Amino acid sequence: MAPNLLGELSLIADDLPADVAAPMSVFFTADTHFGDHRTINISRRPFANAADMTEALVERWNAVVGSDDVVWHLGDVARRPADVAVLLARLNGTKHLLRGNNDPDATLAAQGWDSVADYAEITLEGRQLVLCHYPFRSWNGQHPGAINLHGHSHGRLKPMLHQFDVGVDVHDFAPVQLDRLLRSR
Repeated sequence: MAPNLLGELSLIADDLPADVAAPMSVFFTADTHFGDHRTINISRRPFANAADMTEALVERWNAVVGSDDVVWHLGDVARRPADVAVLLARLNGTKHLLRGNNDPDATLAAQGWDSVADYAEITLEGRQLVLCHYPFRSWNGQHPGAINLHGHSHGRLKPMLHQFDVGVDVHDFAPVQLDRLLRSR
């Protein structure tokens, strides 16, 4: 496992391990809430119970993410921090976490994260991306066209220009690639 960035407030692309620079594919996701029965009702997810939801989320993740791919999880991973390491071992790809409001320290410290931070700025496909669990009203580089990717809102907020909710509730319960987000508008 790469150095844990628990003490860092932000993660900039230059801080990433060298193998992240040119991955096979990069995906984004948020608000998986693995194992959380409350999310089924609150977000009206189409699953009978938390176990079924978790299995469907793992299945859909692995259907689109390969072992050499990179996934940025923009927070709110799972109900039980004790389950996170086991879940991460089942999920394809190199996984980076940006802390959500439902991610306690034990989730951040779980084996399987390549990095952990509260905020990140990366460049992908020539575009500046500003990543955080929370949607921003304004963000670094917004007016030159930087894109804000976020979770937290479960598809309930009207997006601003260059802003996308990457939560599973918005993207058929699977991680999503940047080009799909950009084509969606």
